[in-house]
Amino acid sequence: MDKKFLIPLTVSVVLHIVLVAVLFVGDFTTEAKPKKNTAVAQEVKPIQATVIDSAKLQKAINKIKKQKADDKAAERKRLQNIEKRANDAKKRRTKEEARIKKLEKQRKKKEQEKKRSDKAAKDSAAKAAKAEKLRKQKEQEKQKAEDAAAQARTKRLKAEAAAKKADDLRKKKIAERKRQEKAAAEQAVLDKQLADQMAAEMATRNKARQQQMMSEVQRYAVLIKGVIEQNMINDRSTMEGRSCKLLISLAPSGFVTRASVVDGDAAVCEAAKRAVYKAGTLPVSKDPEVFKEMRKISVTVLPEF
Repeated sequence: MDKKFLIPLTVSVVLHIVLVAVLFVGDFTTEAKPKKNTAVAQEVKPIQATVIDSAKLQKAINKIKKQKADDKAAERKRLQNIEKRANDAKKRRTKEEARIKKLEKQRKKKEQEKKRSDKAAKDSAAKAAKAEKLRKQKEQEKQKAEDAAAQARTKRLKAEAAAKKADDLRKKKIAERKRQEKAAAEQAVLDKQLADQMAAEMATRNKARQQQMMSEVQRYAVLIKGVIEQNMINDRSTMEGRSCKLLISLAPSGFVTRASVVDGDAAVCEAAKRAVYKAGTLPVSKDPEVFKEMRKISVTVLPEF
């Protein structure tokens, strides 16, 4: 703790201790007035009682606690301010370091630019000297160029002939490419027709497969109904002519996970549910697609007598 806060805090604690001591030993007494008894001549001395005011004592204690809390809050705020100043100083130092690095980078950049400029000037002078040398060489070669003009014309005619031949070849390649593109387009049409035909066949097969799966589901529904009827206890007096529709949830092994009533007579439904749970495991298809359709299967039970 900072020394400049230690002394005031110590004085505050001492003062509060003195205050508590005064409250404990102070005169918070209530003096009872003596009553004179006319029948008794002897004088009775009043009894003095010392009573501590608990409300004042609690108020003093609360004041001390508040003072301590305020001191702690002040100390916490002071530490926070110190930490904030330290962070601000760190930020300023980081910013200054970044500025110095930036200036150093700019200085190096200018040095590099100066070196490049000097090199460019030197290169320019060298190029000028080289250009002058080339000019003189060109003057010497001018005569040679005129002598070579005739040969150039001959070469130009040959080049034109070669260009015409190349153009003819290019046109031939274009025609071939168009032919190939047309053939590819025709093949694409044939491929699409084949794909459409295959899709139609696949749809037909899928429809047939769906019908087959539904037939399998119906077959297993009949088997499940038979198992329920075997395990069902019927009462002719309460069940004759009545039915119940159940929705049964099954695991892949055929284990019954749930049987719930959809509609029907209460007595028949209760007997049917007992029969389902008594069976425990019902017949299911090993085909995953068929089982997916029958994992929740609806069965109508109609007792026969």
